[in-house]
Amino acid sequence: MSTPKERIIATTFELFAKQGYNSTGINQIVAEANVAKASFYQYFKSKEDLCVEFLNVRHDYWFNELNRFVSKEKDMKLKLISCFDFLIEMNQKENFRGCSFLNILSEIPMDNVKILSVIQNHKKDLRNYFSELIKDSGLSDHIYLLFESSIIESQLFRSNELIEKSKKIIINLIK
Repeated sequence: MSTPKERIIATTFELFAKQGYNSTGINQIVAEANVAKASFYQYFKSKEDLCVEFLNVRHDYWFNELNRFVSKEKDMKLKLISCFDFLIEMNQKENFRGCSFLNILSEIPMDNVKILSVIQNHKKDLRNYFSELIKDSGLSDHIYLLFESSIIESQLFRSNELIEKSKKIIINLIK
């Protein structure tokens, strides 16, 4: 059985994905997570603090899943292509929800440094992931941009078509 904190985070993921950050209130999270309001405030001082924790949990989950998926491949080129296959798997698993970080970014004011810094760190980690994988900063930045645009386009059009096209571009870039 999950803890109240785990239920709050799981409920937050579902509600943020369905309604967005701004349209989701603490009362709804508490009700749907089936926890007491006091339990919520035991773990989080505010919705903003919940969002930071949610993003940190999401970051760890996402990178663990990416690493698990990509680790099946031994060759660097196949690992890169596998990253895009991972996006397809995540779209199927999460019904084209897109990137939690970018979804929340679109809803917060840019002076919300607390949440913004978590989002920026996630994206820096992703850029670094590609840099470590390919060891060519120019090429890894191109791959990062293809990856990010593939996430956005697949969410927007609820299709993996651009991911498949991005994979073909990657194959041509790393020949």
